[in-house]
Amino acid sequence: MLVSVLLMIALASAEPSVYFREQFEDDAWNTRWVESTHRSDYGKFVLTAGKFYGDAEKDKGLQTSQDAHFYSSSARFEPFSNQGKTLVIQFTVKHEQNIDCGGGYIKLFPADLDQADMHGDSNYNIMFGPDICGPATKKVHVIVNYKGKNHLIRKDIRCKDDEYTHLYTLILNPDNMYEVKIDNKKVESGSLEEDWDILPPKKIKDPEAVKPDDWDERERMEDPDDKKPEDWDRPENIADPDAKQPEDWDDEMDGEWEPPMVANPDYKGEWKPRRIDNPDYKGKWLHPEIDNPDYSADSEIYRFDSIGVIGLDLWQVKSGTIFDNFLITDDATLAEEVGNETWGQTKVSGTHLSGSHLHIHTGVSLSSRLPPPPPQPVPLQFVPGCFV
Repeated sequence: MLVSVLLMIALASAEPSVYFREQFEDDAWNTRWVESTHRSDYGKFVLTAGKFYGDAEKDKGLQTSQDAHFYSSSARFEPFSNQGKTLVIQFTVKHEQNIDCGGGYIKLFPADLDQADMHGDSNYNIMFGPDICGPATKKVHVIVNYKGKNHLIRKDIRCKDDEYTHLYTLILNPDNMYEVKIDNKKVESGSLEEDWDILPPKKIKDPEAVKPDDWDERERMEDPDDKKPEDWDRPENIADPDAKQPEDWDDEMDGEWEPPMVANPDYKGEWKPRRIDNPDYKGKWLHPEIDNPDYSADSEIYRFDSIGVIGLDLWQVKSGTIFDNFLITDDATLAEEVGNETWGQTKVSGTHLSGSHLHIHTGVSLSSRLPPPPPQPVPLQFVPGCFV
């Protein structure tokens, strides 16, 4: 009996925790999401599935609706700490406006955030998601706050820049390892300590070490015994020995005749001594390293003592991004399953043209509107007196 009770307790404790989930399935979403009043000109979020979708109801999300605006809205949930647990943050982003400059990321805040005053400088725990600024910047931000300072991942993770819905997932594990997934496929992983400049380096260059004055790093050198031959120097160009003064040449009219110059076949170019192996070569001098006295290991870089608010705090030049399927949990397997059941079932994964018909591939049968086909070029017409 006791064994059964203990087993039930163990199974119960292994149940995944869902700290926050939002799919905008009712009309009360605006009671759960708080618009910041820190600025008077924040852009407005609207609830919509957009211009095209896999499911008109399930694909509804918060869409930016005004060009060239900041946006700031957040939702609160029961505060928790991820100490000793996996932390998974997941949501979908759809840039159906063909975004050229703007954020598509979320921020995870401590529970003490004043939602009505949330702004760009508000202290946050994690910033995660896509950011696009012209053709050069198309990246997934992964910024973690450590002891009051924000640290950006050193790796360049490319985000999706098409008009379709994509699933973004960040997994932080209690062993200080992380994983980033796009569309339920791993795109990056590693260590919080190694891929961020969060902790000081373990080793530093020895400040007392100095390269010896006689340290020779030249692998090859000029042969000091090689001498330039006496007959080496020859002019690069010489007068053409076969040239003849034209019979009709008039010195008074044409000036003194000079033969044209031609390349000298005996010209050998600039002389340089041959190169030989340097007998004093010692290799590249490596600055010796020592243990960094400022380094202190931390097995809990991943830990946040208070997590209680998720927010959209971003700028967009061209509006139209839809955010949906928010999930915060401690179970990566559950997050993958939820992703497959939501985004995986209604995503618009691609289109192609076949004859005069536009076909679409999705996880469900569609009767929805599709993204408009690209405009066809208009033939040039020539009209007398003008060009159209």
